[in-house]
Amino acid sequence: MVEATLRNRLGQWLEPSRRSDVPPFMVMDVMAAAARIEAAGGHVIHMEVGQPAASAPRTAIAAAHAALDAGRIDYTSALGIPSLRERIARHYRDAYGCTVSPDRVVVTTGSSGGFILAFLSMFEPGDRVAVTVPGYPPYRHILTALGCEPVLIETTNETRHALTGEALLAAHRKTPLKGVLVGSPANPTGTMMSKEALSSLIAAAEGAGIRFISDEIYHGLDYAFPAVTAAALSEQALVINSFSKYFCMTGWRVGWMVVPEILVRPIERLQQNLSISVPALSQIAAEAAFEGAAEMEEIKHGYQENRRILIEGLPKAGLTRFLPADGAFYLYADVSDFTSDSFAFAQEMLEKAHVAATPGIDFDPVHGRSFIRFSYARSAEEMREAVERIARWLR
Repeated sequence: MVEATLRNRLGQWLEPSRRSDVPPFMVMDVMAAAARIEAAGGHVIHMEVGQPAASAPRTAIAAAHAALDAGRIDYTSALGIPSLRERIARHYRDAYGCTVSPDRVVVTTGSSGGFILAFLSMFEPGDRVAVTVPGYPPYRHILTALGCEPVLIETTNETRHALTGEALLAAHRKTPLKGVLVGSPANPTGTMMSKEALSSLIAAAEGAGIRFISDEIYHGLDYAFPAVTAAALSEQALVINSFSKYFCMTGWRVGWMVVPEILVRPIERLQQNLSISVPALSQIAAEAAFEGAAEMEEIKHGYQENRRILIEGLPKAGLTRFLPADGAFYLYADVSDFTSDSFAFAQEMLEKAHVAATPGIDFDPVHGRSFIRFSYARSAEEMREAVERIARWLR
């Protein structure tokens, strides 16, 4: 009796905070379900997670081995190893033809660490920050956990599912916004914004005093036209990128930001206290990854072939409508001819066809029940097999 009373009291004392009450990232739940099938001997084709099948560039792995052989791996500057920051700044000159000072570059623990640092340095609890739907779920969830209010702005076919200045200002007029976050190429759609569209959106945001964050994690994986960085359009925009996607370094957990000069010191203070520094070994490998670009371009060509296989094959299987796949490695398919419950659809496809994909409800709480996101970051053979399995199952 006494023990039960103590457990009840302890449970009250340890009640989870309201800010921790965020929805799960469904793709991780799908991965767990797929793992159970594999543990029982099944062969699952993984199209649920945005993770390249390829390894990190050989140059990155060699640099990591050399660093380990040399001995100590220590803390680094909270802003990142200076040579890596300089190399990232040079990347902007080489890839985009724009000048970025290394002093404005901050190395982060993946793009996820970048979002946390950006939100903490730019917004106060209660601030309203616009994000598009469909969109990457952790945008909303991290903002919520930090006490901000994510404001969902629906995108449409008319704008190729890109946010426009008009839509942003309309939301701002209803209740003022403090910030806006956009991704191009976008997750889950793969759609991209042209230079004109991105310039217009940034101008609208800054004209209204709305702080602008650009998620550029899928830069380099562009097929329709070259991706444009917000860093070339405004020094007040905050840019987030990562080595996870183009450079195939998801598990290394290293990314970067280009930040307005006024935010460098605040972000440095936050990083000092939250993580001290990004793991040194990952930073060393990341710097060397830039020298493996030729290897990464070959992998990109593989994604292009996978994209072709799905765009040509899925309609034959019965999935005839999907959003423009300009970049990244996703196809966002309309499954409304088969279901109004994308979660149940994804669950049944996994159980019966052994193809893992992510329900659209994860990316769009309103209309996502009619969509499924397929990742085509695996091999061409797996993409062909996935199309065949889906076709058999839907018949």
